[in-house]
Amino acid sequence: MNKWIAGLGLAGSLLLASAAMAQTERSAAPEGSEVYFISPEAGASVESPVTVRMGLSGMGVAPAGTAREGTGHHHLLVDTPLDEVDLDQPLPASETLRHFGGGQTEVDLELEPGEHTLQLLFMDANHVSFDPPVTSEAITITVE
Repeated sequence: MNKWIAGLGLAGSLLLASAAMAQTERSAAPEGSEVYFISPEAGASVESPVTVRMGLSGMGVAPAGTAREGTGHHHLLVDTPLDEVDLDQPLPASETLRHFGGGQTEVDLELEPGEHTLQLLFMDANHVSFDPPVTSEAITITVE
């Protein structure tokens, strides 16, 4: 019985250590880095597919997995507030959390008619946010 309890203690310690290691270290963002929408403009009325053009200053765009200082790649939050994203973990890909790991700076996005919010998040080679985060202002567009 004592061996079982000791084993449980060791297993619990390993689980806690694994959880602590799962938190990914964030790289520093170069001062003055900025990500922004070239298009569409905030408040625009557009048709689907919506062409989204992403701009960046103070850093370089590189494909995911390219660990080069001062580079990263774009992510697009669709109808997802930034405060719902865990910036300390790799960003999962979904319909509302779009990845552009190939280094893309433009996408044609299929959106249902109605109002949508869009926000850019520029992340490192491992899909983890810089510190501080490099984000655009959230914009609202209307798809007709």
